[in-house]
Amino acid sequence: MDLEKRYDLSILVNDSERMVLDELGKRLDNAAAEGICECQDCVIDMAALALNSLRPLYHASLMGTFYAQAKAEGDYAEAVRKAVDDAIRRVKANPSHA
Repeated sequence: MDLEKRYDLSILVNDSERMVLDELGKRLDNAAAEGICECQDCVIDMAALALNSLRPLYHASLMGTFYAQAKAEGDYAEAVRKAVDDAIRRVKANPSHA
């Protein structure tokens, strides 16, 4: 069965992805000063590494959105910052483009 043709899966959202991309975007504002590569390969690697180290926060409803937004302000937000910091450090030490 081809689920994507049969169901609207666009409402299935991973808020971890949004949180990681927001945090990574903030960190990349100072990329040059911190010596962080901004090429597509390195940025995608940073996002993937951070996301792979976090528990996903999927939701498919408005209530799920509210629940995820509450998570964005607590311990989970700190875990996201730590995951992004670690991903930046790892990619900086071993860039994809090298």
